[in-house]
Amino acid sequence: MAQVVDTSKFYVGLKIRWQDGMWEIVDYQHHKMGRGGAVVKTKLRNIDTGSIVENGFRAGERFERIVFEEKPAQYIYKEGDSYVFMDMETYDHISLPAEVLGSALHYLIDNLEVRLDLFEGRIMGIELPNSVTLKIAETAPAFKGDTVSGSGKPATMETGLVVNVPMFVESGESVVVDTRTGEYIERAKK
Repeated sequence: MAQVVDTSKFYVGLKIRWQDGMWEIVDYQHHKMGRGGAVVKTKLRNIDTGSIVENGFRAGERFERIVFEEKPAQYIYKEGDSYVFMDMETYDHISLPAEVLGSALHYLIDNLEVRLDLFEGRIMGIELPNSVTLKIAETAPAFKGDTVSGSGKPATMETGLVVNVPMFVESGESVVVDTRTGEYIERAKK
């Protein structure tokens, strides 16, 4: 039986069936109009094509929720334009193109354990852990007195991801990054 979800239950990452396609909610905002009903403005990514569209829905509008079967896997290496994962149950190697992985590419480090999202036997994407430890490849040097927490400074991680970090963090250090928001959490414990 299909699960149904309405606009009040939207969250980033929710997958729904809309316009004969499968869509993932990338962003959403509830807007209360003066006399009229509320509207939910959304940014949706087509799971098959990767295209992003913006659309408004009436509050309370209902959609079929797409529920994926999850399978544990481990990222092993990059081979050309593909990324190779090992199925943790069968030890088979699975090669995925960058289009399927989307923004998850910025968090892939050797031996990272993820979950493969399968729908009707087809891999639709991966689910990352909530946080990963990444090494800083490059950031501006720290200066004496830069210990006050302020706006921070940009740091490029080993994967190419750019994260805003506190002033005292230096190149070569490892930091914990939230995979849901792309934000710095803390220095990695040694």
